[in-house]
Amino acid sequence: MPDSTPVVDVVDIVGVGLNATDTIIRLPHFPAFNSKVEFHVAEVLPGGQVATAVTACARWGLRARYVGKIGDDDAGRLQQNEMKKSGIESHWIVAPDCQSQSSFILVDGESGERTVLWKRDARLELLPSEIEREWVVHARLLHVDGHDCAGATQAARWARAAKIPVTADLDNLYPGVEVLLENVDYAIASREFHTRLLGENDPLLSVPGTARKFGCHLSAATLGTDGVLAWDGNRFHYSPAFDVKPVDTTGAGDVFHAAFAYSLLRGDELPRSLDFSCAAAGLSCLGMGARGGIPTLDKIEEMIRSGQRRPAAYQPEQLEAAGKAR
Repeated sequence: MPDSTPVVDVVDIVGVGLNATDTIIRLPHFPAFNSKVEFHVAEVLPGGQVATAVTACARWGLRARYVGKIGDDDAGRLQQNEMKKSGIESHWIVAPDCQSQSSFILVDGESGERTVLWKRDARLELLPSEIEREWVVHARLLHVDGHDCAGATQAARWARAAKIPVTADLDNLYPGVEVLLENVDYAIASREFHTRLLGENDPLLSVPGTARKFGCHLSAATLGTDGVLAWDGNRFHYSPAFDVKPVDTTGAGDVFHAAFAYSLLRGDELPRSLDFSCAAAGLSCLGMGARGGIPTLDKIEEMIRSGQRRPAAYQPEQLEAAGKAR
């Protein structure tokens, strides 16, 4: 049964999707096969794509709501307590005698890059029947991921019917993701997602291809250290990544999506939204875990003003020519 926290009349953002409890294991270097490595530190921290994005938005002052599913274990209670501490209205569907989603994340101390080992019980699937319409339509924006596509699609259809924009964080071809995409306005995914979806390696082809095929208002590919490439239906927009030395890249994509939603709700122009999101994602890599490095708004603006960018993967004339070819 859901945890029926009273519904706020209207919140800024509602997130319907994944939460996870992460054991972050920081290593001096990534281990070779059949070897032993002494780790620096291990911490149990809250994570998950949508849960982290909603938490970031709440820290930046937005009124937030979260809908998700957990098991009846310590990890599930950790998720509930973290949402309460963050002041987020949350609605939990609890699966009895079930382990909450958990991850072991190995962080390379030399590069800050992470390798994720995860386990999710099939009973944690968030079903359409478990989501209430009022949780979704009493918001200015809906954010979903692609893990439980049937539930996310139901929420997105409700949002679309109520003229609420839908943003999506997509990283894999889960069953039903194409139907979900038909109900998404802002499809921001990994480079690999677009490649797998359309069988096209070049983001200059796959990113606009996603928008055309599914009717998205905007499609974009997050490119890691190369930044983000977006297509608005008429032209490409590109923002290089900011130059930081990562401590832990866990959750950088989640914070990127949070920042994009925040900027969209603020009414920013697209180039500004992409810069803001790249800066937030880069700064998030300076802390441990998915939520440990969520930066303040002041820090994000300071990073943008610094202009400390990594080399651009695309040049303006290249993007203009590619856009005309579309």
